Amino acid sequence: MAGGLAALLDDVAALVKLTAANMDNVAAAAGRASAKAAGVVVDDTAVTPQYVQGIEPKREFPIIKKIAIGSLRNKAIILVFALLLSQFIPWLLTPLLMCGGAFLCYEGAEKVIEIINTKDKDAESPLGTPDEADEKKIISGAVRTDFILSSEIMVISLNEVASETLMNRALILAVVGVALTIGVYGVVALLVKMDDFGLFLAKKGKGSATKSFGRGLVKAMPTVMSIISFVGMLAMLWVGGHILLDGMNKLGFHPLYEFVHHMEHIVEHAIPGFIGAVLAWFTNTGLSLIFGLIVGAIIVAILHFTPLGHGGKKHDDDAHGHSESKTVAESKDAAHRGNSGGASVRA
Repeated sequence: MAGGLAALLDDVAALVKLTAANMDNVAAAAGRASAKAAGVVVDDTAVTPQYVQGIEPKREFPIIKKIAIGSLRNKAIILVFALLLSQFIPWLLTPLLMCGGAFLCYEGAEKVIEIINTKDKDAESPLGTPDEADEKKIISGAVRTDFILSSEIMVISLNEVASETLMNRALILAVVGVALTIGVYGVVALLVKMDDFGLFLAKKGKGSATKSFGRGLVKAMPTVMSIISFVGMLAMLWVGGHILLDGMNKLGFHPLYEFVHHMEHIVEHAIPGFIGAVLAWFTNTGLSLIFGLIVGAIIVAILHFTPLGHGGKKHDDDAHGHSESKTVAESKDAAHRGNSGGASVRA
């Protein structure tokens, strides 16, 4: 009896040690996978704030929360499909990713066109604030874009841990998905509320230095958010272009991918050291961006000037309701923040 109990306890102890070791492996693999996907995470962080730019301050957190929940839902769906595809039809992952890359190129090219047509857009944008329907369009647009970026994150992570068992792959992807979602949207929430924090310091901070810092923060954040929005637009193009180039290479069409990497290596070898590595990255990124812009412009032309675009104008309205509602709110929000800035100056 005592011997049987001791054997059982030994088995339990061995199982606990095995489980602990396995969890350590999962945590380590999740860390490696997250690091591998870091580039796309940065792009995701840069893209997201543009969806709440111009939104009434009290609505920023609720919208970010809904987008974050949508992102978690995206990753849960992607996790299941990615595991099934990798297990049974792994060859389908690359074409699906390329479809997502093409969508990012399209979104980025549309935003470039919006910048070019700023004068017309401003003339058509009345004063007002987004209503519930507008917010739903903003959230759906953000979640739709997040789906593509989340797909890239999860597939990159999956490739990094392809040698693990199916159960471990599922656990690793779940850890990566939750951790990166919290990280990305935590940073986004921090960014979009920095001006409110600056206003708080300007009004209630102790000492002139603190108040001056708060006023400077309020004045700087619109510029910071504009820069982030611009980087987000570029990120759509370079990530989408890179996905397409990498996908074409995997499917057997090598010239464009090899040309980009050949140019990258030329720069890296011409300028040794850290500076050369940075410039080589910019070379790869810049060429991927140009390719993404070309592909996106072609898709925009097809959708807007052919029957596939459902009449062009209607398609544009449907696809960019979130952009228009954002623009509608910007003038109202600018006045709000202007008044806040005035209050901070008086403070």
